[in-house]
Amino acid sequence: MGRLTGKRIWITGASGGIGEKMSCLAAEEGAEVIISARRVEKLTSVKEKIMSAGGVCHITQLDVSQLEDIDRAYEEVGPVDILVNNAGFGVFDLVEDASIGEMVSMFEVNVFGLIACTKKVIPEMKQRGQGHIINIASQAGKIATPKSAIYSASKHAVLGFSNSLRMELADSGIHVTTVNPGPIATDFFTIADRSGEYVKNVDFMMLSADKVAGKVVSAMMTKKREINLPGWMNAGSKLYQLFPFLFEKAARKAMMKK
Repeated sequence: MGRLTGKRIWITGASGGIGEKMSCLAAEEGAEVIISARRVEKLTSVKEKIMSAGGVCHITQLDVSQLEDIDRAYEEVGPVDILVNNAGFGVFDLVEDASIGEMVSMFEVNVFGLIACTKKVIPEMKQRGQGHIINIASQAGKIATPKSAIYSASKHAVLGFSNSLRMELADSGIHVTTVNPGPIATDFFTIADRSGEYVKNVDFMMLSADKVAGKVVSAMMTKKREINLPGWMNAGSKLYQLFPFLFEKAARKAMMKK
């Protein structure tokens, strides 16, 4: 009997990275896990891992950028206690070099898909008077950096949406948590950092997927407002809010290393 026994948890973007790690850890804690992503073969592999360890897992194929498909996915998923909006991606480029297609795709996945999935679970959570919505944002949503303007903008949107939603749901028994990690050692950078320069420059500060996933799972069904990793980077974001001009002037060259 784990801490999450009896809880149904829907995790999007669960075919790898922290999505996979969260799914496995939540199942170990006794949760019934429903995992979604575009790639069924990857989901099947995660499910097999969970089931072989004695956990309970279901698969629902979903590309969250296809908003019309979210209704179908939720019918398969059914009522949940916790939604983890983890699906997302980024591409690092100067604004002038970024393609309109990539811009649209980032907002479709990182923002619109997240909002659409959230809208599906709220009514039933309200009826039961409890629930937890966890949105995976980023430190990029707090500290905008060169070559990630569009990605940062999408994560700013996630933070703004989450903060508003938290106030809207304050009396409903539904908690809203944002997770703001720095760079994590996952396949995210296969797409985001096509040159490999960013990963090379920030390798020393990369977070492990296990650590981030563990922090998220430990916060499930709590009133935790934000999870910020690593702590020193979150301190930097607070400094940025207080002294934006000085921060940008001092840190610009370091932040250009993408």
